[in-house]
Amino acid sequence: MDFANYTRRKTSTTRVGSVLIGGSQPIRIQTMANTSTNDIEGSVAQALRCYAAGAELLRFTTQGLREVESLGQIHRLLQSQLDDRLPLVADVHFQAGVADEAAKVVEKVRINPGNYIDPARKFKHIDYTDAEYAAELQRLRERFTAFLAICREHHTAVRLGVNHGSLSDRIMSRYGDTPAGMVESVMEFLRVARDEQFTDIVISIKASNTRVMVDTVRLLVKQMDKEQMAFPLHLGVTEAGEGEDGRVKSAVGIGALLAEGIGDTIRVSLSEAPEAEIPVAKAIRDYFTDPQSARYTCVTCEVKSGVVCYTSEVDDWSLFALHAAAECGRLLWQADAKQLQLQNPHFTAEQLERLSKDILQAAGVMRYKTEFVSCPGCGRTLFGLEDTIAAVKAAFREAEKDYPRLRTLKIGVMGCIVNGPGEMADADYGYVGAARGKVSLYKGKTCIRMNIPQEEAVRTLIEYIVSEQG
Repeated sequence: MDFANYTRRKTSTTRVGSVLIGGSQPIRIQTMANTSTNDIEGSVAQALRCYAAGAELLRFTTQGLREVESLGQIHRLLQSQLDDRLPLVADVHFQAGVADEAAKVVEKVRINPGNYIDPARKFKHIDYTDAEYAAELQRLRERFTAFLAICREHHTAVRLGVNHGSLSDRIMSRYGDTPAGMVESVMEFLRVARDEQFTDIVISIKASNTRVMVDTVRLLVKQMDKEQMAFPLHLGVTEAGEGEDGRVKSAVGIGALLAEGIGDTIRVSLSEAPEAEIPVAKAIRDYFTDPQSARYTCVTCEVKSGVVCYTSEVDDWSLFALHAAAECGRLLWQADAKQLQLQNPHFTAEQLERLSKDILQAAGVMRYKTEFVSCPGCGRTLFGLEDTIAAVKAAFREAEKDYPRLRTLKIGVMGCIVNGPGEMADADYGYVGAARGKVSLYKGKTCIRMNIPQEEAVRTLIEYIVSEQG
Protein backbone atom coordinates (compact mmCIF):
# COMPACT_ATOMS: atom_id res chain seq x y z
CA MET A 1 0.00 0.00 0.00
CA ASP A 2 1.44 3.36 -1.05
CA PHE A 3 0.25 5.43 1.92
CA ALA A 4 2.05 8.55 0.71
CA ASN A 5 -0.03 8.69 -2.46
CA TYR A 6 -3.34 7.47 -1.03
CA THR A 7 -6.34 9.54 -2.18
CA ARG A 8 -10.09 9.04 -1.92
CA ARG A 9 -12.36 9.03 -4.93
CA LYS A 10 -14.22 12.32 -5.17
CA THR A 11 -17.93 12.05 -4.45
CA SER A 12 -20.80 14.36 -3.69
CA THR A 13 -21.77 14.97 -0.06
CA THR A 14 -24.88 13.47 1.48
CA ARG A 15 -26.36 14.84 4.69
CA VAL A 16 -27.80 12.32 7.13
CA GLY A 17 -29.00 14.36 10.05
CA SER A 18 -25.91 15.78 11.74
CA VAL A 19 -23.54 13.51 9.80
CA LEU A 20 -22.08 14.31 6.39
CA ILE A 21 -21.01 11.42 4.15
CA GLY A 22 -18.73 11.69 1.13
CA GLY A 23 -16.92 14.69 -0.27
CA SER A 24 -14.05 15.67 2.01
CA GLN A 25 -15.63 14.03 5.07
CA PRO A 26 -13.89 11.17 6.91
CA ILE A 27 -14.94 7.59 6.23
CA ARG A 28 -17.93 7.00 8.49
CA ILE A 29 -18.53 3.91 10.64
CA GLN A 30 -21.98 2.40 10.99
CA THR A 31 -23.72 -0.73 12.25
CA MET A 32 -27.20 -2.24 12.60
CA ALA A 33 -29.12 -3.02 15.77
CA ASN A 34 -30.10 -6.65 16.35
CA THR A 35 -32.80 -5.92 18.92
CA SER A 36 -36.48 -6.09 18.10
CA THR A 37 -37.39 -2.58 17.01
CA ASN A 38 -40.52 -2.89 19.13
CA ASP A 39 -38.34 -3.39 22.21
CA ILE A 40 -37.96 0.33 22.88
CA GLU A 41 -35.92 0.07 26.06
CA GLY A 42 -33.57 -2.61 24.71
CA SER A 43 -33.11 -0.79 21.42
CA VAL A 44 -32.21 2.50 23.11
CA ALA A 45 -29.74 0.74 25.41
CA GLN A 46 -28.07 -0.97 22.47
CA ALA A 47 -27.97 2.26 20.48
CA LEU A 48 -26.17 3.97 23.36
CA ARG A 49 -23.63 1.13 23.51
CA CYS A 50 -23.04 1.44 19.76
CA TYR A 51 -22.59 5.19 20.04
CA ALA A 52 -20.13 4.77 22.91
CA ALA A 53 -18.16 2.30 20.76
CA GLY A 54 -17.94 4.86 17.94
CA ALA A 55 -20.92 4.23 15.65
CA GLU A 56 -21.79 7.29 13.58
CA LEU A 57 -25.03 5.89 12.10
CA LEU A 58 -27.31 3.10 13.33
CA ARG A 59 -29.83 1.09 11.31
CA PHE A 60 -32.98 -0.65 12.59
CA THR A 61 -35.09 -3.22 10.81
CA THR A 62 -38.50 -1.73 10.02
CA GLN A 63 -40.89 -4.44 8.86
CA GLY A 64 -44.16 -2.57 9.20
CA LEU A 65 -46.02 0.44 10.54
CA ARG A 66 -45.76 -0.77 14.12
CA GLU A 67 -41.98 -0.71 13.79
CA VAL A 68 -42.15 2.80 12.30
CA GLU A 69 -44.01 3.97 15.41
CA SER A 70 -41.48 2.23 17.67
CA LEU A 71 -38.60 3.71 15.72
CA GLY A 72 -40.08 7.16 16.20
CA GLN A 73 -40.08 6.60 19.97
CA ILE A 74 -36.50 5.30 19.89
CA HIS A 75 -35.48 8.32 17.88
CA ARG A 76 -37.05 10.77 20.32
CA LEU A 77 -35.44 9.09 23.33
CA LEU A 78 -32.01 9.08 21.70
CA GLN A 79 -32.37 12.71 20.63
CA SER A 80 -32.94 13.70 24.23
CA GLN A 81 -29.77 11.91 25.34
CA LEU A 82 -27.41 12.39 22.38
CA ASP A 83 -28.50 15.73 20.89
CA ASP A 84 -28.97 14.29 17.37
CA ARG A 85 -25.42 12.91 17.29
CA LEU A 86 -26.53 9.42 16.19
CA PRO A 87 -28.67 9.49 13.03
CA LEU A 88 -31.00 6.51 12.65
CA VAL A 89 -31.69 4.53 9.48
CA ALA A 90 -34.88 2.56 8.83
CA ASP A 91 -34.25 -0.70 6.96
CA VAL A 92 -37.30 -1.48 4.82
CA HIS A 93 -37.96 -4.47 2.57
CA PHE A 94 -41.04 -5.24 0.45
CA GLN A 95 -43.16 -2.38 1.86
CA ALA A 96 -42.92 0.87 -0.11
CA GLY A 97 -45.65 2.40 2.04
CA VAL A 98 -43.64 1.66 5.18
CA ALA A 99 -40.65 3.43 3.63
CA ASP A 100 -42.86 6.51 3.10
CA GLU A 101 -43.82 6.61 6.77
CA ALA A 102 -40.32 5.84 8.03
CA ALA A 103 -39.00 8.82 6.07
CA LYS A 104 -41.04 11.06 8.37
CA VAL A 105 -39.41 9.88 11.62
CA VAL A 106 -35.71 9.13 10.98
CA GLU A 107 -32.77 10.70 9.15
CA LYS A 108 -32.34 8.00 6.49
CA VAL A 109 -34.32 5.15 4.93
CA ARG A 110 -32.70 2.14 3.31
CA ILE A 111 -34.68 0.51 0.52
CA ASN A 112 -33.66 -2.52 -1.50
CA PRO A 113 -34.09 -1.97 -5.26
CA GLY A 114 -34.68 -5.71 -5.62
CA ASN A 115 -37.90 -5.65 -3.62
CA TYR A 116 -39.01 -2.00 -3.42
CA ILE A 117 -41.79 -2.36 -5.97
CA ASP A 118 -40.99 -5.76 -7.43
CA PRO A 119 -42.59 -8.72 -5.62
CA ALA A 120 -40.53 -11.15 -3.57
CA ARG A 121 -38.34 -13.30 -5.79
CA LYS A 122 -39.68 -16.67 -6.79
CA PHE A 123 -36.34 -17.75 -8.34
CA LYS A 124 -38.07 -18.43 -11.64
CA HIS A 125 -37.10 -17.04 -15.01
CA ILE A 126 -39.83 -14.72 -16.26
CA ASP A 127 -39.67 -13.35 -19.79
CA TYR A 128 -40.50 -9.68 -20.23
CA THR A 129 -41.24 -8.08 -23.58
CA ASP A 130 -39.60 -4.70 -24.15
CA ALA A 131 -42.99 -3.05 -23.61
CA GLU A 132 -43.58 -4.92 -20.34
CA TYR A 133 -40.10 -4.08 -19.09
CA ALA A 134 -40.60 -0.40 -19.96
CA ALA A 135 -43.95 -0.40 -18.17
CA GLU A 136 -42.29 -1.76 -15.02
CA LEU A 137 -39.64 0.93 -15.19
CA GLN A 138 -42.34 3.58 -15.46
CA ARG A 139 -44.09 2.12 -12.42
CA LEU A 140 -40.78 2.24 -10.55
CA ARG A 141 -40.27 5.88 -11.58
CA GLU A 142 -43.70 6.98 -10.42
CA ARG A 143 -43.48 5.20 -7.05
CA PHE A 144 -39.90 6.23 -6.29
CA THR A 145 -40.55 9.83 -7.28
CA ALA A 146 -43.38 10.00 -4.75
CA PHE A 147 -41.05 8.59 -2.07
CA LEU A 148 -38.35 11.12 -2.89
CA ALA A 149 -40.86 13.93 -2.51
CA ILE A 150 -41.58 12.78 1.05
CA CYS A 151 -37.86 12.50 1.77
CA ARG A 152 -37.23 15.99 0.41
CA GLU A 153 -40.03 17.45 2.58
CA HIS A 154 -38.62 15.84 5.74
CA HIS A 155 -34.91 16.28 4.88
CA THR A 156 -34.46 12.51 4.88
CA ALA A 157 -31.58 10.78 3.09
CA VAL A 158 -31.96 7.56 1.12
CA ARG A 159 -29.76 4.50 1.00
CA LEU A 160 -30.14 2.33 -2.07
CA GLY A 161 -28.97 -1.04 -0.80
CA VAL A 162 -28.53 -3.77 -3.40
CA ASN A 163 -27.68 -7.31 -2.27
CA HIS A 164 -26.38 -10.03 -4.56
CA GLY A 165 -29.02 -12.50 -3.42
CA SER A 166 -32.07 -10.22 -3.68
CA LEU A 167 -32.11 -9.05 -7.28
CA SER A 168 -35.63 -8.97 -8.63
CA ASP A 169 -36.88 -11.59 -11.08
CA ARG A 170 -37.25 -8.71 -13.55
CA ILE A 171 -33.55 -7.78 -13.37
CA MET A 172 -32.62 -11.46 -13.40
CA SER A 173 -34.59 -11.94 -16.63
CA ARG A 174 -32.29 -9.53 -18.49
CA TYR A 175 -28.97 -9.67 -16.64
CA GLY A 176 -28.90 -12.86 -14.62
CA ASP A 177 -27.21 -13.21 -11.27
CA THR A 178 -24.30 -10.97 -12.30
CA PRO A 179 -22.43 -7.82 -11.26
CA ALA A 180 -23.99 -6.12 -14.29
CA GLY A 181 -27.44 -6.98 -12.95
CA MET A 182 -26.59 -5.62 -9.51
CA VAL A 183 -25.32 -2.38 -11.05
CA GLU A 184 -28.34 -1.91 -13.28
CA SER A 185 -30.63 -2.59 -10.31
CA VAL A 186 -29.30 0.50 -8.53
CA MET A 187 -28.78 2.63 -11.65
CA GLU A 188 -32.51 2.48 -12.44
CA PHE A 189 -33.16 4.32 -9.17
CA LEU A 190 -30.22 6.70 -9.49
CA ARG A 191 -31.45 7.92 -12.87
CA VAL A 192 -34.79 8.81 -11.30
CA ALA A 193 -33.05 10.60 -8.42
CA ARG A 194 -30.90 12.56 -10.87
CA ASP A 195 -33.96 13.60 -12.88
CA GLU A 196 -35.66 14.71 -9.66
CA GLN A 197 -32.48 16.52 -8.54
CA PHE A 198 -32.49 14.56 -5.29
CA THR A 199 -28.90 14.27 -4.06
CA ASP A 200 -29.00 12.96 -0.47
CA ILE A 201 -28.32 9.38 -1.49
CA VAL A 202 -25.81 6.74 -0.40
CA ILE A 203 -25.34 3.48 -2.31
CA SER A 204 -24.44 0.05 -1.02
CA ILE A 205 -23.97 -2.92 -3.30
CA LYS A 206 -23.01 -6.04 -1.36
CA ALA A 207 -22.32 -9.75 -1.69
CA SER A 208 -21.08 -12.46 0.65
CA ASN A 209 -18.52 -13.41 -2.00
CA THR A 210 -15.66 -10.92 -1.64
CA ARG A 211 -14.62 -11.05 -5.28
CA VAL A 212 -18.18 -10.47 -6.49
CA MET A 213 -18.57 -7.57 -4.05
CA VAL A 214 -15.33 -5.89 -5.16
CA ASP A 215 -15.90 -6.41 -8.88
CA THR A 216 -19.46 -5.10 -8.62
CA VAL A 217 -18.52 -1.93 -6.76
CA ARG A 218 -15.77 -1.24 -9.30
CA LEU A 219 -18.28 -1.73 -12.12
CA LEU A 220 -20.75 0.59 -10.40
CA VAL A 221 -18.10 3.31 -10.09
CA LYS A 222 -17.35 3.03 -13.80
CA GLN A 223 -21.04 3.24 -14.69
CA MET A 224 -21.63 6.24 -12.43
CA ASP A 225 -18.61 7.98 -13.96
CA LYS A 226 -19.99 7.24 -17.42
CA GLU A 227 -23.33 8.79 -16.47
CA GLN A 228 -21.66 11.66 -14.59
CA MET A 229 -22.80 10.65 -11.12
CA ALA A 230 -20.71 10.77 -7.95
CA PHE A 231 -22.87 9.53 -5.10
CA PRO A 232 -21.06 8.33 -1.95
CA LEU A 233 -20.61 4.60 -1.44
CA HIS A 234 -21.14 2.42 1.61
CA LEU A 235 -18.95 -0.70 1.72
CA GLY A 236 -19.49 -4.07 3.34
CA VAL A 237 -19.28 -7.81 2.81
CA THR A 238 -22.76 -9.03 3.66
CA GLU A 239 -23.19 -12.15 5.82
CA ALA A 240 -19.44 -12.22 6.54
CA GLY A 241 -19.92 -14.51 9.56
CA GLU A 242 -18.37 -14.25 13.01
CA GLY A 243 -15.10 -14.54 14.85
CA GLU A 244 -11.81 -14.21 13.03
CA ASP A 245 -13.27 -15.69 9.83
CA GLY A 246 -15.83 -12.88 9.60
CA ARG A 247 -13.24 -10.24 10.37
CA VAL A 248 -10.76 -11.50 7.80
CA LYS A 249 -13.42 -11.84 5.12
CA SER A 250 -14.67 -8.30 5.72
CA ALA A 251 -11.13 -6.90 5.64
CA VAL A 252 -10.38 -8.61 2.32
CA GLY A 253 -13.42 -7.11 0.58
CA ILE A 254 -13.52 -3.68 2.18
CA GLY A 255 -9.74 -3.31 2.12
CA ALA A 256 -9.47 -4.02 -1.60
CA LEU A 257 -11.77 -1.06 -2.34
CA LEU A 258 -10.44 1.34 0.27
CA ALA A 259 -6.97 0.77 -1.19
CA GLU A 260 -8.31 2.15 -4.48
CA GLY A 261 -9.80 5.21 -2.75
CA ILE A 262 -13.35 3.86 -3.03
CA GLY A 263 -15.67 4.06 -0.04
CA ASP A 264 -17.21 6.79 2.11
CA THR A 265 -18.79 4.74 4.88
CA ILE A 266 -18.29 1.13 6.00
CA ARG A 267 -19.87 -1.60 8.06
CA VAL A 268 -18.36 -4.90 9.12
CA SER A 269 -21.35 -7.30 9.16
CA LEU A 270 -20.59 -9.81 11.92
CA SER A 271 -22.91 -12.37 13.48
CA GLU A 272 -22.19 -10.78 16.85
CA ALA A 273 -23.40 -7.87 18.94
CA PRO A 274 -23.36 -4.75 16.72
CA GLU A 275 -21.03 -2.87 19.04
CA ALA A 276 -18.41 -5.59 18.37
CA GLU A 277 -18.36 -4.60 14.69
CA ILE A 278 -17.22 -1.05 15.28
CA PRO A 279 -13.61 -1.55 16.47
CA VAL A 280 -13.06 -3.87 13.50
CA ALA A 281 -14.36 -1.29 11.04
CA LYS A 282 -12.20 1.39 12.66
CA ALA A 283 -9.09 -0.77 12.39
CA ILE A 284 -9.68 -1.44 8.67
CA ARG A 285 -10.37 2.23 8.00
CA ASP A 286 -7.39 3.45 10.00
CA TYR A 287 -5.02 1.11 8.16
CA PHE A 288 -5.60 3.20 5.05
CA THR A 289 -6.27 6.64 6.49
CA ASP A 290 -3.82 6.86 9.42
CA PRO A 291 -0.46 5.84 7.93
CA GLN A 292 1.55 7.93 10.39
CA SER A 293 0.58 5.68 13.28
CA ALA A 294 3.56 3.87 14.80
CA ARG A 295 1.94 0.48 14.38
CA TYR A 296 2.46 0.64 10.60
CA THR A 297 6.25 0.67 10.79
CA CYS A 298 8.14 -2.13 9.05
CA VAL A 299 5.28 -3.16 6.76
CA THR A 300 6.06 -4.48 3.30
CA CYS A 301 3.88 -6.27 0.80
CA GLU A 302 5.09 -7.50 -2.58
CA VAL A 303 4.68 -10.28 -5.11
CA LYS A 304 7.64 -12.63 -5.65
CA SER A 305 7.43 -15.37 -8.27
CA GLY A 306 3.66 -15.56 -7.99
CA VAL A 307 3.66 -15.51 -4.18
CA VAL A 308 2.23 -12.57 -2.22
CA CYS A 309 4.62 -11.79 0.65
CA TYR A 310 3.45 -9.64 3.57
CA THR A 311 5.78 -8.63 6.40
CA SER A 312 4.78 -6.71 9.50
CA GLU A 313 6.00 -6.16 13.05
CA VAL A 314 2.60 -5.28 14.51
CA ASP A 315 2.47 -7.18 17.81
CA ASP A 316 -1.31 -7.20 18.23
CA TRP A 317 -2.69 -10.36 16.58
CA SER A 318 -6.14 -8.93 15.83
CA LEU A 319 -4.66 -5.86 14.14
CA PHE A 320 -2.11 -7.92 12.27
CA ALA A 321 -4.81 -10.25 10.90
CA LEU A 322 -6.98 -7.33 9.75
CA HIS A 323 -4.05 -5.46 8.19
CA ALA A 324 -2.78 -8.54 6.35
CA ALA A 325 -6.26 -9.37 5.04
CA ALA A 326 -6.96 -5.78 3.98
CA GLU A 327 -3.67 -5.58 2.09
CA CYS A 328 -3.26 -9.05 0.62
CA GLY A 329 -6.67 -9.84 -0.88
CA ARG A 330 -6.38 -7.33 -3.72
CA LEU A 331 -2.75 -8.33 -4.43
CA LEU A 332 -3.76 -11.99 -4.70
CA TRP A 333 -6.32 -11.00 -7.32
CA GLN A 334 -4.05 -8.57 -9.16
CA ALA A 335 -1.22 -11.09 -9.42
CA ASP A 336 -3.52 -14.08 -9.93
CA ALA A 337 -1.49 -15.61 -7.10
CA LYS A 338 -2.35 -18.85 -5.33
CA GLN A 339 0.09 -18.57 -2.45
CA LEU A 340 0.51 -16.17 0.46
CA GLN A 341 3.48 -15.88 2.79
CA LEU A 342 3.07 -13.96 6.04
CA GLN A 343 6.00 -12.94 8.21
CA ASN A 344 5.85 -11.46 11.70
CA PRO A 345 8.40 -12.10 14.50
CA HIS A 346 5.74 -11.96 17.22
CA PHE A 347 3.72 -14.99 16.10
CA THR A 348 4.35 -18.68 15.49
CA ALA A 349 4.72 -20.32 12.10
CA GLU A 350 1.52 -22.26 12.79
CA GLN A 351 -0.44 -19.08 13.47
CA LEU A 352 0.88 -17.42 10.32
CA GLU A 353 0.16 -20.49 8.19
CA ARG A 354 -3.43 -20.71 9.43
CA LEU A 355 -4.04 -17.01 8.85
CA SER A 356 -2.58 -17.20 5.35
CA LYS A 357 -5.02 -20.01 4.51
CA ASP A 358 -7.91 -18.04 6.02
CA ILE A 359 -7.06 -15.04 3.83
CA LEU A 360 -6.71 -17.24 0.74
CA GLN A 361 -10.13 -18.76 1.48
CA ALA A 362 -11.71 -15.35 2.14
CA ALA A 363 -10.37 -14.15 -1.21
CA GLY A 364 -11.81 -17.22 -2.96
CA VAL A 365 -8.40 -18.53 -3.94
CA MET A 366 -8.64 -21.83 -2.04
CA ARG A 367 -10.99 -23.76 0.24
CA TYR A 368 -9.47 -25.72 3.10
CA LYS A 369 -12.38 -25.82 5.55
CA THR A 370 -16.15 -25.52 5.49
CA GLU A 371 -17.10 -21.91 4.84
CA PHE A 372 -19.99 -20.39 6.76
CA VAL A 373 -22.06 -17.48 5.48
CA SER A 374 -24.15 -16.04 8.29
CA CYS A 375 -26.24 -12.91 8.68
CA PRO A 376 -25.37 -10.33 11.32
CA GLY A 377 -28.80 -10.55 12.86
CA CYS A 378 -31.49 -7.92 13.35
CA GLY A 379 -34.97 -7.58 14.79
CA ARG A 380 -36.25 -10.18 12.30
CA THR A 381 -33.94 -12.95 13.56
CA LEU A 382 -35.89 -15.99 14.74
CA PHE A 383 -33.28 -17.72 16.93
CA GLY A 384 -30.28 -16.93 19.14
CA LEU A 385 -27.86 -16.21 16.33
CA GLU A 386 -24.49 -16.46 18.04
CA ASP A 387 -25.33 -19.69 19.91
CA THR A 388 -26.88 -21.21 16.78
CA ILE A 389 -23.87 -20.43 14.59
CA ALA A 390 -21.52 -21.85 17.23
CA ALA A 391 -23.57 -25.07 17.36
CA VAL A 392 -23.71 -25.38 13.56
CA LYS A 393 -19.95 -24.81 13.23
CA ALA A 394 -19.12 -27.28 16.00
CA ALA A 395 -21.32 -29.96 14.43
CA PHE A 396 -19.71 -29.51 11.02
CA ARG A 397 -16.16 -29.47 12.43
CA GLU A 398 -16.88 -32.78 14.13
CA ALA A 399 -18.46 -34.26 11.00
CA GLU A 400 -15.49 -33.15 8.87
CA LYS A 401 -13.35 -35.77 10.64
CA ASP A 402 -15.36 -38.57 9.04
CA TYR A 403 -16.51 -36.73 5.92
CA PRO A 404 -13.65 -34.54 4.62
CA ARG A 405 -15.67 -33.46 1.58
CA LEU A 406 -17.69 -31.20 3.88
CA ARG A 407 -14.67 -28.90 3.81
CA THR A 408 -15.41 -28.06 0.18
CA LEU A 409 -18.85 -26.64 0.96
CA LYS A 410 -20.29 -23.24 1.80
CA ILE A 411 -23.07 -23.31 4.40
CA GLY A 412 -25.49 -20.43 4.97
CA VAL A 413 -26.96 -19.72 8.42
CA MET A 414 -29.72 -17.11 8.18
CA GLY A 415 -31.93 -15.74 10.91
CA CYS A 416 -35.11 -15.36 8.85
CA ILE A 417 -36.63 -15.85 5.43
CA VAL A 418 -35.76 -12.27 4.37
CA ASN A 419 -32.08 -13.22 4.67
CA GLY A 420 -32.83 -16.76 3.57
CA PRO A 421 -32.50 -18.37 0.15
CA GLY A 422 -31.82 -15.10 -1.61
CA GLU A 423 -29.15 -13.64 0.65
CA MET A 424 -27.31 -16.96 0.86
CA ALA A 425 -26.59 -16.36 -2.83
CA ASP A 426 -23.92 -18.93 -3.66
CA ALA A 427 -24.07 -21.12 -0.53
CA ASP A 428 -24.36 -24.85 -1.23
CA TYR A 429 -26.74 -25.55 1.66
CA GLY A 430 -28.64 -23.36 4.08
CA TYR A 431 -30.08 -23.29 7.59
CA VAL A 432 -32.83 -20.65 7.78
CA GLY A 433 -35.06 -19.48 10.61
CA ALA A 434 -38.68 -20.18 9.64
CA ALA A 435 -40.53 -19.47 12.90
CA ARG A 436 -39.76 -19.47 16.60
CA GLY A 437 -38.09 -22.82 17.29
CA LYS A 438 -38.46 -23.90 13.65
CA VAL A 439 -35.85 -24.10 10.88
CA SER A 440 -36.09 -24.75 7.15
CA LEU A 441 -33.19 -26.35 5.31
CA TYR A 442 -32.10 -25.53 1.77
CA LYS A 443 -30.02 -26.97 -1.02
CA GLY A 444 -29.04 -23.91 -2.98
CA LYS A 445 -32.27 -21.92 -3.18
CA THR A 446 -34.53 -24.98 -2.98
CA CYS A 447 -36.17 -25.85 0.34
CA ILE A 448 -35.52 -29.50 1.19
CA ARG A 449 -37.00 -29.61 4.72
CA MET A 450 -39.56 -27.13 6.03
CA ASN A 451 -40.30 -26.05 9.60
CA ILE A 452 -38.42 -28.77 11.44
CA PRO A 453 -37.63 -28.40 15.17
CA GLN A 454 -34.47 -26.37 15.71
CA GLU A 455 -32.92 -29.03 17.95
CA GLU A 456 -33.02 -31.49 15.03
CA ALA A 457 -31.97 -29.11 12.28
CA VAL A 458 -28.15 -29.34 12.29
CA ARG A 459 -28.12 -33.14 12.49
CA THR A 460 -30.74 -33.38 9.75
CA LEU A 461 -28.79 -31.03 7.49
CA ILE A 462 -25.51 -32.91 7.92
CA GLU A 463 -27.23 -36.27 7.35
CA TYR A 464 -28.82 -34.94 4.17
CA ILE A 465 -25.51 -33.57 2.85
CA VAL A 466 -23.63 -36.78 3.69
CA SER A 467 -26.29 -38.88 1.91
CA GLU A 468 -25.80 -36.73 -1.19
CA GLN A 469 -22.06 -36.11 -1.02
CA GLY A 470 -20.93 -39.46 0.31
